[in-house]
Amino acid sequence: MKEPYDSLMPLPKAELHLHIEGTLEPELAFELAARNGVKLPYEDTDALREAYRFADLQSFLNLYYELMAVLRTEQDFADLADAYLARAAAQGVRHAEIFFDPQAHLARGVEMGTVVEGLWRSLGRSVQRHGVSTQLILCFLRDESAESALATLDAARPYLDRIVGIGLDSAEIGHPPAKFREVYEAAAALGLRRVAHAGEEGPPQYITEALDALGVERVDHGLRCMEDAALVERLVRDRIPLTLCPLSNVRLRTVDTLADHPLPAMLDAGLVCTVNSDDPAYFGGYAGDNFDAVHRTLGLSEDRLRELARNSFLASFLEHDEERRQRYLAEVEAYEFP
Repeated sequence: MKEPYDSLMPLPKAELHLHIEGTLEPELAFELAARNGVKLPYEDTDALREAYRFADLQSFLNLYYELMAVLRTEQDFADLADAYLARAAAQGVRHAEIFFDPQAHLARGVEMGTVVEGLWRSLGRSVQRHGVSTQLILCFLRDESAESALATLDAARPYLDRIVGIGLDSAEIGHPPAKFREVYEAAAALGLRRVAHAGEEGPPQYITEALDALGVERVDHGLRCMEDAALVERLVRDRIPLTLCPLSNVRLRTVDTLADHPLPAMLDAGLVCTVNSDDPAYFGGYAGDNFDAVHRTLGLSEDRLRELARNSFLASFLEHDEERRQRYLAEVEAYEFP
């Protein structure tokens, strides 16, 4: 019998649920604060890390938006993305579809072009520098108005050659997907891919609504689908991928402990699950860390782990580069577990 793995980090994988602002490590936050003359309300990195004890999604979001104050220039966004890509590559990520939250920056007077061009300084050379292919997904804040989302999409029009799709994130409760039907229809007309957070803290009905009202092709989180057998049957039948974030679910108290996570039951049900890191600087781990955690705690077999990695590439928006996708899938099949 094999000994337990030390780490599954090198297992080739795609990361499909990653908020670039959520990769802001305390050290970089203080570095950018000093560069931009921003005073953080924390004495040092240790004090900041102590603040990473969240009661729920909203308590996390409060800190998440507070720390964005250090992101001011194109170089700040480039440095943020480069730091993420270096960590992701070291943990086996071969392709990353990266969320960003422009409304949170526009509200601070940081222009759309500063954000997109800054990120693209890094993403445009990510294959050469890090061996990671990348795509960019613009997310709307669901606790802002539908009109604000439409205005944000309009502001993004000059940069759509850099943006593959749209998403929907932030506080879920009380902000059902149908609120954003119009902006999703407008994005679909522009040829943008569509995903949305649903069924993290919100009810299973939000997942159904994201499918029906927004026409999403992937569901971000979606773990509460397990409360609705008909919804599970639909997701399995239509092969709708779910981008799960196990360590995030524990940190935000969506599940009590990792041992309680429904991932094994979801895989047994035939759902197309992927494992991702969400906001790794805040939630205790990047993509490889999440794989290691679910392996150690949930006891997933090698076949299941390979299935998760395979799903991540199959669920990606790599249709424009099928040769690359098949190359990544071949890497998954060739991977030898420790």
